[in-house]
Amino acid sequence: MTELLAAALIRDIPDFPKSGILFKDITPVLADAQAFQEVIDCLVETANGLSPDVVVGIEARGFLFGAPLALALGVGFVPIRKVGKLPHKTLTEEYALEYGTAAVEVHQDALAPGARVLIVDDLLATGGTAQAATRLVEKLNGKVVGISFFIELSDLAGREALSGYEVFSLLTY
Repeated sequence: MTELLAAALIRDIPDFPKSGILFKDITPVLADAQAFQEVIDCLVETANGLSPDVVVGIEARGFLFGAPLALALGVGFVPIRKVGKLPHKTLTEEYALEYGTAAVEVHQDALAPGARVLIVDDLLATGGTAQAATRLVEKLNGKVVGISFFIELSDLAGREALSGYEVFSLLTY
């Protein structure tokens, strides 16, 4: 893959959200229509051959990439949200972050049984959030056909945590 315009726009924010974390700020990419479109186009390329029935985006930044990706692929979009944000009956999964713990939920009726699911998030760090998303999809009898990320932090071994799944990332640090 050629060098992405988006790569030059990502800025590092040290010690956010807590000391010792180097946060990759993608807001300049989102503010640049050409860079944002380039990211979506590259995510579409990674989805070629996967034939997803639905894109699942992980709150919150996974929504920013997952929803336009779903539209570009001509499929539906399902949000996986933080606890307490979905109005209907949900399933919940806890997971570990590089800086704490959290949980995510999905509506119990979000997927048709056997649905082919492409999971999307902005960043792969330890893989905990994506693992929780795969467990939720599988509890709903969906099949994870791939997991796509804009950015991967390779030192945190998230890809290894997702072994057994097709994992794609556009940028690796």
